[in-house]
Amino acid sequence: MSPIINDQLNEVDAAPTPLCHIITPVGMLGYGLNEEENTVALRHLVATGIPTALILDSGSTDSGPDRLAQKAMGQPRSAYLRDLRKLLKLTHQFRVPLIFSSAGGDGIDEHVREIVGVIEEISAEKGNEDYSFKTVAIFSNIEKETVRERLKAGGVRGCGPCVPDLTEDDIDASTVVVAQMGPEPFIDAMKANPDFNIIVGGRAYDPAPYVAYCAYLAGLDTNDVHSPVVQRQMGGFTHMGKILECGGTCAVPKSHGAIATVYKDGGFTISPLTPTAHCTPVSVAAHTMYEKSRPDLLHGPGGYFDLNAATYEQLPDQRTIKVRGSVFHFSKESGPYQVKLEAASVVGYRSLFLGSFRDPILINQLDKLLSLVKIYTAEQHTHVTEKWEFDFHIYGKPEEGVENPSPEVFIIGEALAPTQELATSVASTARIGVIHGSYPGQKATSGNFAFGIGGKSVMEVGPCSRFTMYHLMDLEEGEEGLLLEDSSSTLINGVNGNGIHKQRKPLFTQSVSLIGKGDRPSSKAPLSFADLPTNGIKQNGVKGIAGVEAVNGFASKPTKLGDLAQVVRSKNSGPYEITFDLIFASRDTYLKVKDSGLLSVKTVADAYKLPESDILWCGFFDPAQAFKATIPRIRAGKRMPGGGFMENDVHGSQQHLPLVNLKLPEELLASLAQD
Repeated sequence: MSPIINDQLNEVDAAPTPLCHIITPVGMLGYGLNEEENTVALRHLVATGIPTALILDSGSTDSGPDRLAQKAMGQPRSAYLRDLRKLLKLTHQFRVPLIFSSAGGDGIDEHVREIVGVIEEISAEKGNEDYSFKTVAIFSNIEKETVRERLKAGGVRGCGPCVPDLTEDDIDASTVVVAQMGPEPFIDAMKANPDFNIIVGGRAYDPAPYVAYCAYLAGLDTNDVHSPVVQRQMGGFTHMGKILECGGTCAVPKSHGAIATVYKDGGFTISPLTPTAHCTPVSVAAHTMYEKSRPDLLHGPGGYFDLNAATYEQLPDQRTIKVRGSVFHFSKESGPYQVKLEAASVVGYRSLFLGSFRDPILINQLDKLLSLVKIYTAEQHTHVTEKWEFDFHIYGKPEEGVENPSPEVFIIGEALAPTQELATSVASTARIGVIHGSYPGQKATSGNFAFGIGGKSVMEVGPCSRFTMYHLMDLEEGEEGLLLEDSSSTLINGVNGNGIHKQRKPLFTQSVSLIGKGDRPSSKAPLSFADLPTNGIKQNGVKGIAGVEAVNGFASKPTKLGDLAQVVRSKNSGPYEITFDLIFASRDTYLKVKDSGLLSVKTVADAYKLPESDILWCGFFDPAQAFKATIPRIRAGKRMPGGGFMENDVHGSQQHLPLVNLKLPEELLASLAQD
């Protein structure tokens, strides 16, 4: 172990050596980015002589299963053209690499090629004649037969307790299967193509390209799984990638992008791109647990990183946070490397109608009418042998005891059937029942329902999808890397049932192309670990106006939990879970809430009308001054993955109100009143 690294790991060296700078222009490719902010930041960072890269994510399962099932890109192609025009300009102007993963939103091979085509199109545009990019595409599709083989061997299991077992039918129904790659394929691609300009990655664990760039520059051996140095570096690199992949979401207020300076020892600093924003220890620590089932141990391909010893230090500029202390635990220490499989299938077609009720006589007995409409719709389709479904989304329905209820109730009728024609027939029939169904005391005999929004009575919305795979698959030794043209088979330790040694190759592949007509600049490979300067820089990012201070107080007379918490949010943690974060601006308030006993497994279970056994994780996270709880995603009383039939909050971002409205106990109110 080098003396410098040894000192840094023991927190003796007060001035660790910078490894690289990373700019994430926006949390998701295709969402739009501020070119000027990135130009200013690159001008500053490139001048330091320290390797600098543009790295960002492009994918998610947040929006449901349609992308995978229907091979639809997450954003319009025009959005990728817009963002990549800016990014390619920056890559060319500053000679920095551009790396992104999960191309097109789902990362399937087809969309990786489509995004490479976008880069080719931009490079051929007038004014870009001097563009020249060595572009590496990495593919992550997994053959169904490979999944079937692993399933039979017992090497596939659900990713979390809410995910049902995988079946042969699920495999057959899946349109395409992708695996969330770890950093290894990206590292292999960088080693094989040291003069790369762009890497377009297939589906990957969000931090993977960040980890890969740092590990590549550091010369880190990811097979040295027992080394404390490697564990500390990988922990820091992964922690940094987890925060940075969402761009400036970790800042106050949220901004488009963010900058990290990563150090050799695995420590790093984070600051927002936007000059008027700033990061705080709480905002950065809180984002670490964002959309995760628990805040302290975060699993991904090849292992998990442990944040229990992580520290968050505010630097003098009041915009930048220094983070260190994370540790990565490799799964190879005790078991196989695992990747997460993702897949979906089309289950039918949907039709909708929408509108509202304004008659108070009807609103007061709406449930009875809608039940009769369902019966009527079924009676009109007794001749149909195919299975179909129908139900209502209801918004603004008066609750018992609520004063001044909404004068209008809005509904959406949703039908699902094997064909679009049948779905439309079901929806249309139900709509007629809603319009003309009679009810006691009826006076509005010309019609019950205000409809025709957008000039449409019934809307055909096309295929409906469901997730078929969200499962962990065991890999054989060496399969986690990149299959190169000159790769030889990797011998696995052990034999098969016939006593014959099996031969395995990596599952992931690449293609390399030179895009653009410009002259290829004479350049060496990116700087290696040994090439890096030792003076470093004192802070990352661009100097600017200090951000507006976060709101630290609460209502003058708090009565419910939402009055105390600065942030109360819900979010899907994968397609099968909803997780809740309550973050307190005041340390004193946080500790008093923590000590009060108000928040517990029972509290969460009661608030969401669940058995306590359904609470997947519940506890406090001191670094973020936060409470976190995670529950299964429930719809119509059943555990259901996000998206699909009758979905009404695919992100799960509007499920936090039961916690917001928790009444504060008198003892806690008295304690707060003493301040």
